[in-house]
Amino acid sequence: MRVFLRRTAALLVSAVIASFVVFAFLSVLPGDPAEVVLGTNAGTQELAALRHSFGTDRPLVVQYADWAQGLLHGDFGVSYISHDAIGPRIGDRLGVTCWLALGGMAVAVLFALPAGVLAAAWHRRPAGAVLSAVSQAGIAVPAFLAGILLVYVFAVRAGALPAGGYTPLAEDPAAWARHLVLPCLSLGLVQGAVLTRYVRSAVLTVLHQDFLRTARARGRRQWPALWRHGLPNAAVPVLTVLGLQLSTVLVGAVVVERVFVIPGLGDLLLQSVADRDLLVVQGVVIVLVVAVLVVNVVTDLLYHLLDPRLRSR
Repeated sequence: MRVFLRRTAALLVSAVIASFVVFAFLSVLPGDPAEVVLGTNAGTQELAALRHSFGTDRPLVVQYADWAQGLLHGDFGVSYISHDAIGPRIGDRLGVTCWLALGGMAVAVLFALPAGVLAAAWHRRPAGAVLSAVSQAGIAVPAFLAGILLVYVFAVRAGALPAGGYTPLAEDPAAWARHLVLPCLSLGLVQGAVLTRYVRSAVLTVLHQDFLRTARARGRRQWPALWRHGLPNAAVPVLTVLGLQLSTVLVGAVVVERVFVIPGLGDLLLQSVADRDLLVVQGVVIVLVVAVLVVNVVTDLLYHLLDPRLRSR
């Protein structure tokens, strides 16, 4: 409970600092939302009236206080361009991005855990060298390039899966799953290659520990001994990497959504940047930042649950 309270307090402080940094960074960017909406030929009075309507003529401290107070109540403000409430737009897109991130992490874990364990157990065999080489090559491939290659193979050449687009789960579950296969694979395979290296390193470290040698000396075979005594100890460092990778997947989904034309947070962020709709950009960025902070806190708490040495301190 003490660890939970400390991590929650750190999360709140980090979120406040992050909100200030995000607001300050976007406030110093060149450009005026009023000029974007009205155009460069607008008159001075028209620009002043629109700035007053947006609230951008007030001191930055007052603007930040109003924005932060709205965030506490779930109010992200109103878009400069479309004049729609930002909160519902972010909420709709957040669900799409979460499905994509969770699917990508599921692919990464399903690929990396067996591949990493086998690469460690067979590290003196040719098969282990092949698995290590494949994972090393996968690290060098960016997610967007993997997505383009997957589209060419499975959508253009084979015609088995759609090349892009998105169908809500409530409308057609089968179409929803088919549209997410390639994006999740493009995210998951690249992250799975990274995770495989960490799993292999953690399992290799465990294989040389005395407790595993003792289990083998008492008559246990290699795989039962590794499953019963090795993997629980190897899971502790791997969990830390999983938390970091989930944060990476959330940010990496921004590019993948653009490749596959998926209406998620990434698509909304890039479109808002192009439209100079900075209030929407602020909202999307702070949501991503808070999501990363929450993932890190949950990972830290799970780390304490898995490792009894930390609970005894």
